[in-house]
Amino acid sequence: MKLIIISGLSGSGKTVALHTLEDEGFYCVDNFPLGLLNDFTDHINNQQIQIYQEVAVGIDARSGANDLKRFNQIIKAIKNKKIEVEVIYFQAEINELIKRFSDTRRRHPLTRKGIPLAEAIDIERNLLLPISQDADLCLDTTHTNVHQLRAIVKDRVVSRKNQELSILFQSFGFKHNTPTDSDFVFDVRCLPNPHWEPALRQLTGQDPEVQEFFRSQDDVADMFNHIRNFMEYWIPKFAEQSRYYLTVSIGCTGGQHRSVYITEQLNHYFRDKFTNVSLRHREME
Repeated sequence: MKLIIISGLSGSGKTVALHTLEDEGFYCVDNFPLGLLNDFTDHINNQQIQIYQEVAVGIDARSGANDLKRFNQIIKAIKNKKIEVEVIYFQAEINELIKRFSDTRRRHPLTRKGIPLAEAIDIERNLLLPISQDADLCLDTTHTNVHQLRAIVKDRVVSRKNQELSILFQSFGFKHNTPTDSDFVFDVRCLPNPHWEPALRQLTGQDPEVQEFFRSQDDVADMFNHIRNFMEYWIPKFAEQSRYYLTVSIGCTGGQHRSVYITEQLNHYFRDKFTNVSLRHREME
């Protein structure tokens, strides 16, 4: 049996993730009380019914501080029953969360009279700290829409084969903020920038003309080789620790040229060495 726990800040995409997993055949339960999770897994594990072989539950801050503080203990008890458990935690920047609540006109589950939305989000973040600290995968959805989030869940969670490590190489632009869900961040802003070449400015690191520009630069080749060698050494170390997910982010100024090119090259190289490798260009979506 496989159990995926979906948690995170309200408005960050938990419901979208659960609906995506349900569409992919998971038995899903939202707003599940954490204190009942151990008994719940006993019940469905004893049923020996095919529909219960892949289960996803949504757990939020309404489970209460006492049970949330025991999260690690509860998960260990479930894993001791030979159940495969993954914890996926969703988050987003506070300004984006406030905007989403304003757009949807929905109330935050922890808001009550006299407490502003920003404070409710902060309370929720602190309550969920035991889950975020134990998460196998943290996803920052600040720059992600519903359709992109569905694709990410399918690509990284549903498509992950067996218990192998899922690796994501993603490009981004520092001027749009650093992805907070990264395990490794590499800054390639020191490389020659095609933005200052008029013929290349409107192109991206996926275009042949830009790629040819980079192939002529020794510093670009050196940067790629150093990152490749570093990750080639450390990825197996993460896999040995039974890690499910690894996110490697490559950043330049705008996320269009240098980071895109290096990320493309890393993805191409490591796809031949590992089964579950994904590619994302955050600023090009």
